[in-house]
Amino acid sequence: MAHNVYSYGMISYCIYYILKSKIPGPDGYSEITSRYENIGGNAANSSIVLGKLGTKVKLDGNWLSTDNYGIFVENTLKTFGIDTSRLTKKDGYPMVEEVNMIHKTEKAMLGSYGNLLFTEKQWNTPFEEDISKSKIVSVDPFFHAESDKVMELCIRYNKPYVTIDEKYDTEIIQNANVSIISHEFLKRKYKNIDTEDLFNTYVKNAKGTIIFTYGEHPLLYGKKGKEIKRFTPYTVKAIDTIGAGDSFRAGIIYGLLNAWHIEKCIQFGSALAAMVCKTIPGVLNCPGYNDIMKFIADN
Repeated sequence: MAHNVYSYGMISYCIYYILKSKIPGPDGYSEITSRYENIGGNAANSSIVLGKLGTKVKLDGNWLSTDNYGIFVENTLKTFGIDTSRLTKKDGYPMVEEVNMIHKTEKAMLGSYGNLLFTEKQWNTPFEEDISKSKIVSVDPFFHAESDKVMELCIRYNKPYVTIDEKYDTEIIQNANVSIISHEFLKRKYKNIDTEDLFNTYVKNAKGTIIFTYGEHPLLYGKKGKEIKRFTPYTVKAIDTIGAGDSFRAGIIYGLLNAWHIEKCIQFGSALAAMVCKTIPGVLNCPGYNDIMKFIADN
């Protein structure tokens, strides 16, 4: 199946527990009011949103289990028209899991990403032809040499790529067309560093556009030789913010596919992320193009 976007990275099985009261501390208790099955992982979420927008996506990344969790993940991806033919299923391999506990605007996440993915290599090596035949590439930077291989193939075939949370001195950031860095990542990796100083360091080290996101607060964007600009996200009553960043990336990629200016890409991605936050599970209920454009016009 021909594809426009090659998406490489994280794929997981996800459960949401909606709680009646606040997330409990040690020895605490909270009643579960509802439970939802969902997809997790940056690459999987971005791919689903792009699929809903009618974009042909080929997805590759970490291995799937052959149990009901893995079957749910693959079948769900296929319902959004995603090409899953590269995904590797392994007997006896436990699916990467993510558990989210949510109470109103409060959330807590549990997962097995570190235990299952980074004790040993449990992800695919990218295929050169998948990248050479794509128009644009979405790459998660977390799979070491294999993520770097995606970057190298993009450079070889002159394919633009969009990446996320990585430090400014890495080649994958330096060569990306767009790099989206979340405030969660910045807090973990660069404590007590002035935001604008850090942003300028990223820009100085990168050939493409850098975007710092801050949830509902104004984001920063710009590139070398240009002034820093800000965009204020749309205000909505958020129910589920999980996957908002992945949806924003999908909006940027969709805009680049359509040769939009970066400002329009950011506006579209921000509207898309806001709409995803209004439902639960947000990514599986992501909006289509016409709904997004109406939201922008109304807001």
